[in-house]
Amino acid sequence: MDKPLLRWGILGTANIAQKNWKAIWNSQNGRVTAVASRDFERSRRFIKECQAQAPFRPAPRAFASYEDLLAAPDIDAVYIPLPTGIRGYWVKRASEAGKHVVCEKPCATSVVELVEMLAACQRNQVQFLDDVMFMHSRRLQRVRKVLDDGKTVGPIRRITSAFTFRADEEFFASNIRTQSGLEPDGCLGDLGWYCIRFVLWAMNWKVPERVTGRILSEFKHARSKLSVPTEFSAELLYPDGVSGSFYCSFITGDEQWVNVSGERGYLCMPDFVLPFTGSQTAFQTGSPGLDVQGCDFEMQPRCRRWVVKERSHSHPTAQESQLFRHFAEQVKSRTLNPLWPEIALKTQQVMQACRESSRRQGRPAKVDQAGRA
Repeated sequence: MDKPLLRWGILGTANIAQKNWKAIWNSQNGRVTAVASRDFERSRRFIKECQAQAPFRPAPRAFASYEDLLAAPDIDAVYIPLPTGIRGYWVKRASEAGKHVVCEKPCATSVVELVEMLAACQRNQVQFLDDVMFMHSRRLQRVRKVLDDGKTVGPIRRITSAFTFRADEEFFASNIRTQSGLEPDGCLGDLGWYCIRFVLWAMNWKVPERVTGRILSEFKHARSKLSVPTEFSAELLYPDGVSGSFYCSFITGDEQWVNVSGERGYLCMPDFVLPFTGSQTAFQTGSPGLDVQGCDFEMQPRCRRWVVKERSHSHPTAQESQLFRHFAEQVKSRTLNPLWPEIALKTQQVMQACRESSRRQGRPAKVDQAGRA
């Protein structure tokens, strides 16, 4: 007998929701039951377009309100790609309706708001997870083994990363990521979240003692009261001298690399967020050395390329499919995974400290883990 599928509702019709529709289809243990938008025709059109590429049987229903979708008895979990400015309200409403939640990032507008969201999920015994896909990749599991072997990279001293893309005029004119009321943290929330998450993951979830952050450029939309960061850099400082840094931007050509520097070598990935297209994912380690023989100075690369059998996208082995598969397995286990909300909160705490430092012209800010604003 086939195992029952986790029944999904999608709140909103953002572009990323199309990718995650197919991820649910490829997860092989879930199906989309309904999609809601404030515009009924938009819901219908979204379903029609997604069904053409990844059809569910029966076809998902369209709703003209988020409330009606949350009230539906045949939905177990919801994916919420709504703007950050209103996301907290709907996460709490979903939890009150008994729906498990996968939430886009950044999760909330503040640490205080996220604490309230997670408390609602805990109170209503529903699982919470933020939609950071690389956390569920097979490649990251292999990276963990390499970092932990004690010899390939050795003790970590420095983690650096960049996540950027060059947005066009249309993006700045109409995309919600440039509007402070909807996405107040701009590129820091949209892109920096991934860089912060990787540092925390590499450091086994230890939170930095203090951070510095700087807004390098910003943009004020005509419909916004405040500017949002369009270029941001930060330093994350640990008490034992380990450090991390990242750069994120809406005005720089596409980059998404991370480098881990250790006492014995380094590990790097040029595509740590969105794997380059192909049937394999990969990363590189190295421990270069200088060989000197008289007048000859040779720098030996001593590199190794590690390959993981994992599709880059739109496949059952792809990281986005793994995320929804893992989530469904967790829900079906009837137990809550406490790590998932914990790491979302730590990421929000570090991000907020970076933004606070930027408001103080880069003066160091402590990471508040007490849940205060």
